[in-house]
Amino acid sequence: MKTVGDKLESFKVTGVKPGFNQHEENGISAFEDITESSFPGKWKVIYFYPKDFTFVCPTEIAGFDRLADEFAAREAILMGGSVDNEFVKLAWRREHPDLDKLGHYQFGDTSGSLIDQLGVREKDSGVALRATFILDPDNTIQHVSVNNLDVGRSPEEVLRVLDGLQTGGMCACNRKVGGETL
Repeated sequence: MKTVGDKLESFKVTGVKPGFNQHEENGISAFEDITESSFPGKWKVIYFYPKDFTFVCPTEIAGFDRLADEFAAREAILMGGSVDNEFVKLAWRREHPDLDKLGHYQFGDTSGSLIDQLGVREKDSGVALRATFILDPDNTIQHVSVNNLDVGRSPEEVLRVLDGLQTGGMCACNRKVGGETL
């Protein structure tokens, strides 16, 4: 597994843009290729979940989405992905009210180019573990956390860690997020 200090290498996944529920809306495609070169100069928060249409995932994804503006204010691109393809992600957005017009990127890593590079594929089921990576603008990993398939994570904690990384390690313990002190 890649860890803190490692660089992100070449990869390509299919991203679903924020705000889309259909494959094309107003003549604009919902899809774009995301690579290691996407989003230059931005921090990247990449979180993985096992599969779309599962019970823990919508809660986590909706939790990250509630903080999407907070991540954006910190010049961070928020991206969540699984092994399912981009069409499944759009279907899930249409099906689940908490994911309707999701305000951050999702991506399908059907080839495993990112999941395998980062070393977060669960050995028996072949899906992604619940892993979170924070990368600086130079694509160097600054934070990693990995949970098993059944345990969700706290989006607020991921935002707190990002704050700490961006302030050079200064305590980000008392920052207000969504009206709540962390």
